[in-house]
Amino acid sequence: MKLRPLGDKLVVKVKEEEAKTSSGIVLPDSAQEKPQQGEVIAVGSGEVIDGKKVPLDVRVGDQVIYSKYSGNEVKVEGEQFLIIKQSDVLAIVE
Repeated sequence: MKLRPLGDKLVVKVKEEEAKTSSGIVLPDSAQEKPQQGEVIAVGSGEVIDGKKVPLDVRVGDQVIYSKYSGNEVKVEGEQFLIIKQSDVLAIVE
């Protein structure tokens, strides 16, 4: 199955966070901070501004940092993804 986002949406594969502290203590899921970085795996066709379609600045393969509580989580074939708007992207990691 393949996800194809619409408009100004992006599909991001969330970067896995370390489940242990530096001292070796294993953290339960409820104690872990929500990750804010991931890899863009699909982009929509663009945003409509003043009746014209404007292409997105973010490309497939970009590593991005996004707003902490943005988007919708989806699970496809056992993998976790996040669908967010381009406006939720704070930066592209280069």
